[in-house]
Amino acid sequence: MTKTPIRNHLPAVATFSIVAVDVATGEIGVGVQSKFLAVGSVVPWVRAGVGAIATQSWANTSYGPRGLELLEQGLHPSEVIAQLTGLDEDKDARQIGIVNARGDSATYTGSGCFAYAGGIAGQGFAAQGNILASAAVVDGLVEGIQSEGALADRLIRALSLAQAAGGDKRGMQSAALYIAKQGAGYGGFNDRFIDLRVDEHASPIQELDRLLHLQRLYFGRTRQEDVLPLSGDTLAEIRDLLRQKGYEAGSGPTYDETTKSQLQQYFLTENFDDRWTDEATIDGLVLDYMRKH
Repeated sequence: MTKTPIRNHLPAVATFSIVAVDVATGEIGVGVQSKFLAVGSVVPWVRAGVGAIATQSWANTSYGPRGLELLEQGLHPSEVIAQLTGLDEDKDARQIGIVNARGDSATYTGSGCFAYAGGIAGQGFAAQGNILASAAVVDGLVEGIQSEGALADRLIRALSLAQAAGGDKRGMQSAALYIAKQGAGYGGFNDRFIDLRVDEHASPIQELDRLLHLQRLYFGRTRQEDVLPLSGDTLAEIRDLLRQKGYEAGSGPTYDETTKSQLQQYFLTENFDDRWTDEATIDGLVLDYMRKH
C-alpha cells in the first residue's frame, strides 16, 4: 500500500524559532512566532537543567518529550536529532532545533520543508525557520540572541529582528516564550520561569513583549533602586490614589495603620503579593501602575 505523504493531511507549522540557554543564570528556553494558531501549544519543549527543543514544519510533537529524555541521558543535540529523525518516515518534512544546558546545539531542516527553510546553530543557541521570506530571517534570529541582556529579552529581540527581515511568508498569527529555570516557577514549586503565549493576534511578537513586561511587574521582586519611602509628597499621593480607587486612607505626617492596611489590600487585590513589604516604603513600579490605572 502506498503511504500518503504527511503534508497532504496535516497543516505545516510554518515558523521561525530560537532555542537558547544562558549558562550563567541557568535559564533555558524557546521563542517562536508563526502563521499558525496557538503555536506555543506545539513547538516549544523545555526542561530546566536539561535542554530546550523547537519542533516545527510538519511538527512531530513526540520530538519534544523524547528529545528531552535523550538529552537528559547525556546525548549531544546532534545525536538526539539523529535518533529522532532516524525513526521518522517523514523526517524530510520536519524541522527541529535543540540546545542543552551546557550550550551545545544543533538544528535540522528536512529536504522537504518549503523554502526558504534553514537554520544556524552556535554556542548556546539554535535558530531555524521554514516558509520564510529569505535567509535573512534566520540571520535576524542569530543577531538578536547574540545581543546583550536577559535571555527573555534576547529571545524577544531575536523574534523582532527576524520579523523585521521579512518573517514568515504567510504573515503573523501567534507567538510564545517559554523559559525554564530550576526552582524559578511561581512560589518556587516548579521550574516554569516564564511561560507566555499569544495564541491569536495581529502583532503577536509585540503583544508577547507587552506580556513579558507584565509578567515581570506581577512576579518580579522589588529592586533596591525602586524602593521609595512612604513620606512627604509620596505618602500624600498614595493616600489620594487609594481614595480614588475606593479605599480608605489615613492622615498626618507619618505612615499610619489605616493607610498601610488599605494599601496592602490593594496590593493583594492587584496580585502584587511579591512586591509587598511591611516597611514604610513602596515599590516605584507599583506606584507607577497605580498612576496609570
